[in-house]
Amino acid sequence: MTFTVLTFLYWVALLLVTLASLTCAAIAFKLHRQLFAIAAIGGLVVALVLAAVPVGTGPSAFGIVIGMLALALAVIGGGPVAVLALDLATNNSVPPGQHGGIMVLNAGKPAPTMAGVSDLETHEVLRGGVTIGILERLAVAGAILAGFPEAIAVVVAIKGVGRFTELAAAESRERFIIGTLSSLTWACACAALVPMALA
Repeated sequence: MTFTVLTFLYWVALLLVTLASLTCAAIAFKLHRQLFAIAAIGGLVVALVLAAVPVGTGPSAFGIVIGMLALALAVIGGGPVAVLALDLATNNSVPPGQHGGIMVLNAGKPAPTMAGVSDLETHEVLRGGVTIGILERLAVAGAILAGFPEAIAVVVAIKGVGRFTELAAAESRERFIIGTLSSLTWACACAALVPMALA
C-alpha cells in the first residue's frame, strides 16, 4: 500500500512540475519575458530529474497526460528558449525585421555594422521563424514519442533546404544554427521526459 501511495505522489509531483514548466513557457511565449523562459528551463530540468527516479509505472492515464504535457511544452517552450539562446549569443546585435526575421545588409555592401544603415541597403531574411519553429518542434517531439527518432533527420533536412537561399549573410547563418540547435535540443529533452518517466 505504501508503494502505491508513493507511486501516486511521484506521478502527481511529476505532472505538477511539468505543468508549472509549461505555464512558465506559455507566459514567456506570450509576454516575451526571459525570466519565465529561464523558469521553464528550470522546471524541465527538475521534471527530467524526477523522471529519472525509478519509482514504478503509474496508471496509464498519467502516462497519457505526461505525454500531452511534454508535447505542449516542446512546442510552446522552444520558441522562448531559442530566443533566449539567440539573445545570449548575439547580444541583440542584429535588428529584427517586421515579419519575424532579421535585417541583413544587401550583397556587396561593405559596412560590417547595422547602425546608421538605410532601409534601402538592407533586406529581411529568415521570415516566419516562429511558425516554422512550432512545426519543427511538433514534428521532432512527435517523432520521438512515436518511437521514430529517425524523422528528426528529415525535419532538419527540409528546414535546411527551405532556408538555403537565405543563409548567404553570416548573421543569418549564425541565427539559423543557434536557433535550430536550441529548438531541437528543447524538443528532444521534452520528448525524452515521457519514456524516462514510463521506464
